Amino acid sequence: MSVFANLVEHLADLLQPLFGASAAAAAIVLFTALVRLLVHPLSRAAARGQKARTALQPKIAELRKKHGKNPEKLQRAVLELHAEEKVSPLAGCLPGLLQAPAFFLLYHLFSSDTIGGRANELLGHELFAAPLGERWTDALSGGGALSGAGLVYAGLFVVVGCVAVFGYRLSKRMMAANPAVQVSGGEQVPGVGAVTKVMPFMSFFTLVTVAVVPLAAALYVVTSTTWSVVERAVLYR
Repeated sequence: MSVFANLVEHLADLLQPLFGASAAAAAIVLFTALVRLLVHPLSRAAARGQKARTALQPKIAELRKKHGKNPEKLQRAVLELHAEEKVSPLAGCLPGLLQAPAFFLLYHLFSSDTIGGRANELLGHELFAAPLGERWTDALSGGGALSGAGLVYAGLFVVVGCVAVFGYRLSKRMMAANPAVQVSGGEQVPGVGAVTKVMPFMSFFTLVTVAVVPLAAALYVVTSTTWSVVERAVLYR
């Protein structure tokens, strides 16, 4: 934690001439962009894997019909199919899993009063009038929705809402271009219908996260979500 705190402080010092009192917030955005840049090769691989897995769905559906009464045999057959086609069923999870530690580091860093036995000086940094260690509820109780901190959160909610709408439309276009595959007889692949209904709304869940975590972690979530939507628009076009 101390090493990570020093990293954020150094980045803030470098950005101080450009962003003044909001340099630490800018450092978090830059840190998030660096994390996403490092993970980008895996995101590209995940996009290729997703396209390959989509192409395999008709074969997997046929295996379900053939071995539906024998789960162990079905599992072996699906794994053999993925191995034969050189497709990893877990590739799409790696980008998100590798980003999780960075988010939790920021969350704990800006939720802790002390770091390495000393007072956490990062809690004194702000984004405009909003302390990076406080939450939306703190802004509401401290001055209301129209206070400086409240308006900062209002701006974040607007950004997240716009990104979520763009992500929703992007997901709808992607699913329209790649309709749910069917097995023989016109039956839809099991589980696809539920995923199809939920997927377009995933970006809106970011609004809940932004409302309940410290502002520093919220900045990470907003930046990462925006990056993800733009990345999907490029990689899945």
